[in-house]
Amino acid sequence: MTYNEVVKMGDTYLLPLISELYQLEGYEIKPVQAHTGGRNVVYTCEKEGTDVKILRIAFLNDRSREDYLGEVEYIRYLFEHGGSVSDVINSRNGNLLEEITHQNYTFFVCLFKKAKGKMLVENNYQYREGVSITEYYYNCGKVLGKLHQLSKEYSPVHRRYSFFDKYNVEYINKLIPSSLTLLKEKLVELLKTLEGLDRNSESFGMIHFDFNDGNYKIDFDTGQITVYDFDNSCFGWYMYDLADLWTQGVGWKQFELDAGERKKFMDDYFNSVLEGYKSETSIDNTMLDQLPVFIEATIMENILDRFEMMQNNDEELECDRELSYLIKCLEDDIPYKGFFHEIYSCEEPFEYEERNI
Repeated sequence: MTYNEVVKMGDTYLLPLISELYQLEGYEIKPVQAHTGGRNVVYTCEKEGTDVKILRIAFLNDRSREDYLGEVEYIRYLFEHGGSVSDVINSRNGNLLEEITHQNYTFFVCLFKKAKGKMLVENNYQYREGVSITEYYYNCGKVLGKLHQLSKEYSPVHRRYSFFDKYNVEYINKLIPSSLTLLKEKLVELLKTLEGLDRNSESFGMIHFDFNDGNYKIDFDTGQITVYDFDNSCFGWYMYDLADLWTQGVGWKQFELDAGERKKFMDDYFNSVLEGYKSETSIDNTMLDQLPVFIEATIMENILDRFEMMQNNDEELECDRELSYLIKCLEDDIPYKGFFHEIYSCEEPFEYEERNI
């Protein structure tokens, strides 16, 4: 089942049924443009006098009902306990998740409140007028810290999958072409390093696993951040989400010529993030020391996701300049995504000569 097939089926069959399930009669339901690699069909639901809602139809068959229930129950738990997230809306049957089968194909449907505010990109990456950008860095850490603190107290009814359920040698061998032997070796080494890290309740729990400025909105009147898109959430290390936040910070200085200036900025940026984070929860210094390892883990996820996308779309496998850069960083043990290394070019940020595979 392809994205376009689901959209077509939505128009003729799914949306009328979903409108009844969620009492959306009278709403204008408009599709949201899919991003590359998107795994869902998403719509905005608007009606005068009511809050905007977001409808999501999941159509890929690589996740179970248990996985989806684990996601939406976690979101509801976070919302009810003060986490700054977009809540799930119950169907008229009282369910957080609805399952629809049509033509022997199963779709999982959820409805969410739309987060208040705008994404940074929608505001041309300008923060609140007259307010220091460090407030934003601090708030990113603070919101994430609150979610992690709540996760430390979370006992799921339906348990979401864990990091190693997906990221393992079998998964690597399935996706990475045989010609990239060194990359495979480095990924397996990284998995072994991760396997040796603590997985106690203070370091390992439900995480967002895609914490970036495309998955939250900012109320530019108050600075409040509201998080959404827990589609990739899983049990993992809290440091992984923090490493995602670290890698997000490089965008602010990606055109800076001087590596020393880039390093100074990233130190200051991440200190602000951690100050906000620690205002809500604690994290052991031994885990913070593993930041370079978790930055590598985010690169691993990015690489594997790119290859999985190509396979799912029946595309010819290729390494563009961005993917080649990530592979080079792992193969040559270049830390911090190469941001302070001679491999990095501010004229062509995070790009390297294309690999033949």
